[in-house]
Amino acid sequence: MAAHKEDSKKLKRKQSPATKPGRDGSSTKKPKLGSSKVDDNKGKKPFKPVKKHGKSSHGEDSKQTKEPLSKRDRRIEAKELAEARKMKRKRHYSLEQELAKLWEKMRKRNIAKEDRSKLISEAIQKMKGKIPEIATSHVSSRVLQTCVKYCSQTERDVVFSELRPHFLNFACNPYAVHLVKKMLDSASKRQLGDFVSSLRGQVASLVRHMVGSVVVEHAYQAGNGTQRQELLLELYSTELQLFKDLSLIKESRLVDVIAKLNLQINSVLRHMTSVIQPILEKGIVDHSIIHRVLMEYLSIADKFSAADVLEQLSGPLLVRMIHTKDGSRIGTLCVKHGSAKERKKIVKGMKSHILKIAYDQYGSLVLACICSTVDDTKLLMKIVIRELQTSLKDLVLDKNGRRPILQLLHPNCSRYFSPDEMASLNLSIPSLSAKMPLALLCCQVAAESISKAEENPETNEEPGDEENDVKEDSMAEGDETEDLVEGGKKDPLTRRQELLVESGLAESIIDVCTENVEELLRSNFGKEVLYEVATGGSEGILFPSLGEKLNTLHEAIASVAAEPKSEEPGKEHVFENFHSSRTIRKLILDSPGFAAVLWKRALNGKCSLWAQGHSSKVIHAFLDSTDDKVRELAKKELQPLIKDGVLKISEHKEVTKKCKLSAE
Repeated sequence: MAAHKEDSKKLKRKQSPATKPGRDGSSTKKPKLGSSKVDDNKGKKPFKPVKKHGKSSHGEDSKQTKEPLSKRDRRIEAKELAEARKMKRKRHYSLEQELAKLWEKMRKRNIAKEDRSKLISEAIQKMKGKIPEIATSHVSSRVLQTCVKYCSQTERDVVFSELRPHFLNFACNPYAVHLVKKMLDSASKRQLGDFVSSLRGQVASLVRHMVGSVVVEHAYQAGNGTQRQELLLELYSTELQLFKDLSLIKESRLVDVIAKLNLQINSVLRHMTSVIQPILEKGIVDHSIIHRVLMEYLSIADKFSAADVLEQLSGPLLVRMIHTKDGSRIGTLCVKHGSAKERKKIVKGMKSHILKIAYDQYGSLVLACICSTVDDTKLLMKIVIRELQTSLKDLVLDKNGRRPILQLLHPNCSRYFSPDEMASLNLSIPSLSAKMPLALLCCQVAAESISKAEENPETNEEPGDEENDVKEDSMAEGDETEDLVEGGKKDPLTRRQELLVESGLAESIIDVCTENVEELLRSNFGKEVLYEVATGGSEGILFPSLGEKLNTLHEAIASVAAEPKSEEPGKEHVFENFHSSRTIRKLILDSPGFAAVLWKRALNGKCSLWAQGHSSKVIHAFLDSTDDKVRELAKKELQPLIKDGVLKISEHKEVTKKCKLSAE
């Protein structure tokens, strides 16, 4: 019985209190307590609140939240949120806002100097002690640049003293770098020396940085010879980077530095390769300090290293380098020592940049080298010649633009290229040329012997053996480099014929000269192109196919010279002008055909008018000509003028004339 009672209690616990079994065995829900109240209120009406007149505040708020904001309100709200975020993120945000307002006033062009100096003093006073913290800001760096540009030297010294410990950090910042450049532009000699000293040990890493390289280049351009050498030597060797005393040498060429300090050429090459390779991969090739390092590297590099560098540079990268002296030399080396495929890449990389390159002082030398080296004349016609023909007159009258044309008309002429420019055109890489300098050969032989000794210490040779084997190595080197060809394989005259005559360039140049004869005669630079064209170019390249055109040009020059002498004070005749008189004189001496045309059209019976001044040089040219027919033309008319003393001859010319007469 007791067990039965316990089981029944358990069953009652398991059952839900809300359900009880019905009579039919089904469970029924227990009624809720609140249900009785509902039953009591069945007969009553539901409560309805009394409506009051007017709108409730709750209704207004709900309508306001539901209404969308206008564009103007959204902009204002976004601006406020941005301002709040900047206030939290930037420590000196309020100061930057004040400086920006001052900057808007001080940077105006029409502001008085006194007012600007007051604004700058106020700005520097507010920034004092906080300059390193705000210099990396986009706004504050601009304010500081303006302050440094227009402030006094005392204020500039204050800014420099605060920035000095942080130069290396600022050199790699995209905003602060402009402030550093401005500081270098206006720095004193002492400040510039301090800045270069602060870069010690970090030049190699900065040169490989896209932003930091700009600062190194700026310091390199602003510094003197000693400071430039100090920056360069760090890129040559780790020893020169670590020990300051070693960098105090007078030698500037890397070959001389290696010989002076007894450096190992292998370690120098390894260090320079580690510096140069990332620079070429990133394309940081715009700076002159990098061009100088590349030139020094090519002067000591072995054949494979030099060829690898030339291969990487051959293409669009080279166009960004040829605006400097060393960059143009690298360009000529790439053209001379590159393969046909690499030369094709170089020319294609210059497409649409030919005119800009031609007008550049150093780029025009590379273009001249291309015109006298590349064998693919069809490619040159499509890219180089076609672009040159679009602006021939301007090129002829320009100091640099005329160089590619003169190189085709008269290659490697010392009258048109300075000795330094001629040296640039004749440069070659020692390891890739047939003849290697003995000093470099000794360095390379010593380096190879050291590397062999390190690999095989058991088979070390005596030190004297290296020097004794230099001669044999040079002979072997000569045997290996016999197949190397500097420049193109095509005959130079054939190349010139194709580029000048067959392309139509020569005909266009003659037309330009004929249409602008007087302007070219009076021009300091155009007269030389006119002279080369009128004489038919070197080796008479223009005469066989363009003889009639040249006769037309001679007639045009003679017609200008045949014009009557002007009595106006400001207008000179071509015989009286300094440039044109000397050009016509040279044409008389070198072109008998032109001399005959000029005598008939302009001088026959009129020599007495031109016997004085600059024009007398034109008259003397007929007597100095080596052609007998030209001398006979003017002899009858000029002898009376010489006897009467109207036409004077110098003592030296009189002696030579007497010698000629006695010889006859």
